[in-house]
Amino acid sequence: MPDAPYCYPVRIEHLFISPGHNYFGKPKDGPGNYPTHDVAEVAAEAGLGLVGDRYFGAPAHYHAQVTFIAAEVMDALRAHLARPDLSPILTRRNIVLRGVPLNQLLGRTFTLDDGRGGVEFMGASPCNPCAWMDAAIAPGAHHFLRGRGGLRARILSDGLLRRGDALLYTDAALDLDQVLEPLQRPRLP
Repeated sequence: MPDAPYCYPVRIEHLFISPGHNYFGKPKDGPGNYPTHDVAEVAAEAGLGLVGDRYFGAPAHYHAQVTFIAAEVMDALRAHLARPDLSPILTRRNIVLRGVPLNQLLGRTFTLDDGRGGVEFMGASPCNPCAWMDAAIAPGAHHFLRGRGGLRARILSDGLLRRGDALLYTDAALDLDQVLEPLQRPRLP
């Protein structure tokens, strides 16, 4: 998709993979103890996921194989909770991306390209926060992340993702000033 009409400079700040699920069941039961690894690069396989991650090839996750969260949302969450020590690893999202409003990529194809080849995605659904966010991060995190908890995406092409600077190509004009704006929940009549 590098011939897409819109190109945005972004930074892949973290690539997280974990071999197992830690946030399963109810928070009162405590998290699992699988390690989460912040890797410099990871292979993405179309329709399957990130090699080495818990969701790789999982049939229940064919509609979306990878999760994103905006680095700017993590910055705002740290400020909101007055907790500069909070790490995005606690959200259990795979990719921490700086530079674009993820909510505007819902239903759109986009490519992340670091100049050595890109990976194409389709924004599939919001990555809504769960009650685990208050237990794993801090009280108030769940509420703050509503509407800005990230993006679930399908992987449409094989390739390598690497931490660092990249370009995001898409057919959509994105409003970069809206990176912290939450998705609006539909109002029932």
